[in-house]
Amino acid sequence: MPEIVLLARHQDRTRFDCGVPELNSFLKATARQHGDKGISRTFVLSDQEKPETILGYFTLTLCEVRTEHLPATYAKKYPQHGLPAVRLARLAVSRKYQRKGYGGLLLAEAIHRTILIAEQAGLIGLFVDAKDERAHKFYERYGFVSLPGHVLQLFLPLETLRLTGIK
Repeated sequence: MPEIVLLARHQDRTRFDCGVPELNSFLKATARQHGDKGISRTFVLSDQEKPETILGYFTLTLCEVRTEHLPATYAKKYPQHGLPAVRLARLAVSRKYQRKGYGGLLLAEAIHRTILIAEQAGLIGLFVDAKDERAHKFYERYGFVSLPGHVLQLFLPLETLRLTGIK
């Protein structure tokens, strides 16, 4: 049974390959350092029987978004200054485990954690930069909307996050 946990030293990052060199490199060389420095948090999906094997991962960090970068329907709701948000900095599934629903499971956990942050500190939503059109379509299926003039930058508003009812 897979479980999602904070990235730890015992997990084998060296064998992870999602097919995107940038995402592989981040997990292998940078994710733990960023976690230790408090820059971001990376969570991994691992099998309870083989906890060292990473099936997939996602990284969350905080960000600030200017009102003028939001779709007009959302921009009018907020004051004209930097607004708190969470950024889904990375999400990847190992090639061996793709097309098994793990991407959706990782995203659901990222949404759940974003809701917890919103309850404690306040934020307007979850942002993500899709790597390509395929990733863009993946996020759209979950209610993300593109930012004006930046099709691959997407936003999941807090109201939508709460409506998902995940966990």
